[in-house]
Amino acid sequence: MTMKDSKPWYKHRWPWLLMLGPAIVMAACIHIIWLSSVEQDALVVDDYYKQGRAINQDLRRDRVAAELGLRMDLQYAREAGQLQGKISGMMESAGDDMTIRLVHPTQPDHDITLNAHVAADGSFALALPALEATRWRVQVEGQDRSWRLHGEWRWPEQPAIRLEPIINPA
Repeated sequence: MTMKDSKPWYKHRWPWLLMLGPAIVMAACIHIIWLSSVEQDALVVDDYYKQGRAINQDLRRDRVAAELGLRMDLQYAREAGQLQGKISGMMESAGDDMTIRLVHPTQPDHDITLNAHVAADGSFALALPALEATRWRVQVEGQDRSWRLHGEWRWPEQPAIRLEPIINPA
């Protein structure tokens, strides 16, 4: 081999090919570190013990809804941009106003809270311009928080949902 045939190392392709693997791994590590520092984990709850103790209170609210015979039908009219529904049961005891929460399964900033005034026949319609296609957790409660209806709504697969009190025998 003569001096004329030898090139400096950076002019050969093999050193660059061998360095490509570690360079890709380092770029992926930097990206993962950036993702973990920017994105918040919405599934972890700081006060899990306090929430666990609150379950008994929630069961009392479900029992009150069952005693009042409350049922609710909900549907989303995309073309009208409205969440429409009807609640039946002893609404005179439950009150005329209620709060409807549509809870996103993974992103709390997508949660929707609506206040509804119920007509004499139990119907209501609320403006809701857009509803994301996902598995919503629906919670409906009276203004005084004495009763609660809840369920899961896979919209748009389920065009409508019926909420009834869920009472598990003790």
